[in-house]
Amino acid sequence: MPDIFKALATVGAWILFISGMVMGFSSFIMGIVNEHLYSSEVVPMVYPALFAAAAFYVLAAVVIMILRKKMEK
Repeated sequence: MPDIFKALATVGAWILFISGMVMGFSSFIMGIVNEHLYSSEVVPMVYPALFAAAAFYVLAAVVIMILRKKMEK
């Protein structure tokens, strides 16, 4: 495989990883700041949905890096 595909896979994985981390931490922090996570009220579905999307982004980054590793062989 040409080296450009490995470079594109690396850039894509890093973008997914960083955006997943930013989305996960920002949704967690906003839940704390808005006092939705640590109150006796029902947690709005926005926070678990954003955290699940962030986990999917990080998981996709891991899959891309595994595929990139297989491209080297």
